Amino acid sequence: MSPELISILVLVVVFVIATTRSVNMGALAFAAAFAVGGLVANLDADGIFAGFPGDLFVVLVGVTYLFAIARANGTTDWLVHAAVRLVRGRVALIPWVMFALTGALTAIGAVSPAAVAIVAPIALSFAARYGISPLLMGAMVVHGAQAGGFSPISIYGSIVNGIVEREKLPGNEVVLFLASLVANLVIAGVVFVVCGGLKLWARGAVEEPGTGGDGAAGGPPAGGTGGTLPSSGGSLPSPGRTGGSLPSPGGTATATAVPTQSTAPDTTRLTPARIATLVSLLALVVAVLVLDLDAGLTAITLAVVLSTLWPEDSRQATGQIAWPTVLLICGVLTYVGVLDEMGTITWAGEGVGGIGVPLLAAVLLCYIGALVSAFASSVGIMGALIPLAVPFLERGEIGAIGMVAALAVSATVVDVSPFSTNGALVLAAAPDVDRERFFRQLMVYGGIVVAVVPAAAWLVMVVPGWG
Repeated sequence: MSPELISILVLVVVFVIATTRSVNMGALAFAAAFAVGGLVANLDADGIFAGFPGDLFVVLVGVTYLFAIARANGTTDWLVHAAVRLVRGRVALIPWVMFALTGALTAIGAVSPAAVAIVAPIALSFAARYGISPLLMGAMVVHGAQAGGFSPISIYGSIVNGIVEREKLPGNEVVLFLASLVANLVIAGVVFVVCGGLKLWARGAVEEPGTGGDGAAGGPPAGGTGGTLPSSGGSLPSPGRTGGSLPSPGGTATATAVPTQSTAPDTTRLTPARIATLVSLLALVVAVLVLDLDAGLTAITLAVVLSTLWPEDSRQATGQIAWPTVLLICGVLTYVGVLDEMGTITWAGEGVGGIGVPLLAAVLLCYIGALVSAFASSVGIMGALIPLAVPFLERGEIGAIGMVAALAVSATVVDVSPFSTNGALVLAAAPDVDRERFFRQLMVYGGIVVAVVPAAAWLVMVVPGWG
């Protein structure tokens, strides 16, 4: 049995054990990386740790630390109120606002994980308060980021168009951008319907606490959205709110959710700590998008500054960093790094590239791109697979523009996987959820995307012979 095949079988065993025995998959993956890397691939410790995602580790820790402080001092509550006011209380519009926001950020040049790191914690805090499925909100954020991810001035678009130019293949920047935009928009629409979006429309407008009036939606309803992951427990008290109650899942939005002045702070007004936190979040956006600084290091630095100024708000913040998620993601990606070091990914790609039936090779390359990208760098896998498709693209048997677009879509829509950077950020940012259950849901959803989207992209973009 070849070393490459052994490494793939070990990965399958890791999944099986983690699923059936409830052991942290990251810890299993570290052990597998040690065993396979040392015994099969003859790698030393440096070779095994070459795949450790140090940058992602810092991003996960830094972003969850900063937003834990924001939750503690009520800043995320204030942002949720502002978002509701922006859409005039129409909760159903918020997922689409988040989709558009992340799409706009990536379209103008933000790296996809940076845009998700900025938007996801706010979006998921909103989902927790209003009983929206975290799966729905997280998917809308990630697919929004990918929708704008291939604009001609974006990071992904620039890299892929550069690869196409280097390989002297026909290219079309607009087609590539629109293919990703339409694909993610369609997927987002399907997720919105399946995860309870239509029931959010039926809910109508909600009335924000503190605005007065006694409409039928006097407080933010929790549950009863039709989503696949309602928040745990029968109520959803927000941070800093001790008064009032919220209806249990399936109930109607008739309970009063307005706390009295004497029992809870007003989460609709700005305090010095909240103003400083908002300035810090704005500084994070500027640092990442304008100054091109590292999102993780910037977030940790800002969190430390806030912790120093308001230690009472941040005393528990370090305990709210998503450490189990950090272990999970870093362990799995370290093992994927071992696979890369020993050539398993290249071995699989070359095996497919050698198939004599161009259309079959094309769909298999799309599936390899989706599967590997669910665990590794989307841009990296595209950079490896597009050259593998060059031989039959040069012969004109398959349209180059359609093939590149199909590979781009297949390799990026799967970033909803909890093992990808974007999916990991969504998992880590979700407050008040059963993380194991949410992880399983993201994994199942990612698996569905891997199974369906590459075939659909191949059928729509490759078979008709675009370009």
